[in-house]
Amino acid sequence: MTVQIQPKKKAQNLSSLQRARLEYSPQYPSILEDVSILDFKPDGKISLDDEIAKIFPHLHTGVLESIVLGEPIDHPLKIGVVLSGGQAPGGHNVISGIFDACKKVHPDSELIGFLDGPKGIIDNQWCEITQDFLKVFRNQGGFDSIGSGRVKIESEEQLLSALRTVQEHKLDGLVIIGGDDSNTNAAFLSEFFLEHGCSTSVVGIPKTIDGDLQNQFIEISFGFDTACRTYSEIIGNLERDAISAKKYYYFIKLMGRAASHITLECALQTHPNLTFIGEELLKEHKSLWQVIQEIADLIVLRKKEGKEYGIILIPEGIIEFLSDVQLLISELNVLLHANEDLIQRQDRIERVEQLLSLSAASLFSSFPEKIQSQLLLDRDPHGNIQVSKIETERLLMQMTAKELEKRKQEGEWDGTFSPQAFFCGYEGRSALPSNFDCNYAYSLGRLACALIGRKKTGFIASILNLSQPVLAWKPVVVPLPCMMHFEARKGVMKAVIKKTLLDCDGKLFCEFLKNRTAWKLEDSYTQPGPIQFYGSSELTDKPVFTVQSKSVSSV
Repeated sequence: MTVQIQPKKKAQNLSSLQRARLEYSPQYPSILEDVSILDFKPDGKISLDDEIAKIFPHLHTGVLESIVLGEPIDHPLKIGVVLSGGQAPGGHNVISGIFDACKKVHPDSELIGFLDGPKGIIDNQWCEITQDFLKVFRNQGGFDSIGSGRVKIESEEQLLSALRTVQEHKLDGLVIIGGDDSNTNAAFLSEFFLEHGCSTSVVGIPKTIDGDLQNQFIEISFGFDTACRTYSEIIGNLERDAISAKKYYYFIKLMGRAASHITLECALQTHPNLTFIGEELLKEHKSLWQVIQEIADLIVLRKKEGKEYGIILIPEGIIEFLSDVQLLISELNVLLHANEDLIQRQDRIERVEQLLSLSAASLFSSFPEKIQSQLLLDRDPHGNIQVSKIETERLLMQMTAKELEKRKQEGEWDGTFSPQAFFCGYEGRSALPSNFDCNYAYSLGRLACALIGRKKTGFIASILNLSQPVLAWKPVVVPLPCMMHFEARKGVMKAVIKKTLLDCDGKLFCEFLKNRTAWKLEDSYTQPGPIQFYGSSELTDKPVFTVQSKSVSSV
């Protein structure tokens, strides 16, 4: 049953800056000006795992396509769009780009938004997206226009519900704006639709602030630029406070569950005293004890320089990169899966300690009780620990305090340790998007419309050359399956889009390595300040270092 919902008008209590941003006209590559004449043709093959290819027999899984000019499309398009997963600045501009492009193809084209994420497709809850509806969302942060959600479309029943929905609406295309999991779902949806004779195209859009949805065809996902600028402003402000008060150590945890892209970017933007990169810790098989020693060593050295303050950056998923904690979490996952009632028990902590191996139990018992409880929280939909709910910054603070107390008793240190914890997290997900993200997201929306106009399905829209001026950006379309590999999910191997971890041999990390030793003792702090929307292009349009480091692609 279809449920059309009339969206509530967004309250007109916009700030002066929000109102000014509504007037911003996003830039985009000139080739995306008139998407009605864009067509696509096969342009070479790409390597693809044979087992992945077998899962998608109806898709053109191993063929890249290039943009060519074709006969104009002169009929209306009807497109559905869904926001999936966590927020990322620029989502509303993707929708705006789709809307403007399809209306230019034909004024009678329609765009509908499925509400509250993929659940809206399953339950067929939607609203019509009109010019009047969009006028208060253009260039704004958040996903509040149509909402988002983390429900996945993967069971046979869910897939059939989605099929019924798109057929009832007679959609030419469905655009899924999401991260690696959401675009994995897009691949399976497109295959399922083709298998059942449905002509609705499914197109993915790369979205996540974490920056782990990148490869040779996706330089970065939209939202990363804005999130890193937002966090860097906060870090820079805290650095200035630290050097002013001269008595605090700030332990700052940054978003990025599986990868440390945000942490590295913010370190390059702000020059903190110590930065942990999860992928480096993994490569060097570092333990939690070694991390604590490194922090304590820094504090002792800075005390000798007369400095009892500093800035320490910590990636959100750090504990999953540490060798000893990895083993502990692995054992906990098995225990909790086999004993579902364990977390409900009054004596769960004591019982867990009895069931763990000797080394895992010893580590677990060394944690503060609050951290122990957080490690036993319900797992996420993939069966993974919810690292964002674990206060790792406080864990490191408390364990460092113990180590420093020990060193004080042994006469190795006689200073004062005043730590403060911060989590730079959700405030970066819905900030007003930078000009870069406004332009990038809007361009992706226009490209998605072009794909749907030519009945292309199972592709992700992408743009290369992002380090260059907008007019030099290069739109590309990539088959979703070519980005997939097999990964264990709840003990079962599944085909999913591969997350990209930080490259410890990449030039961005090498640049960090050249500077971090000096940053430890010197106060080389840099205060980037807030995102700039107006002024010189050096301030407003220059992307973050992660994007600047990308060489101009030859694809």
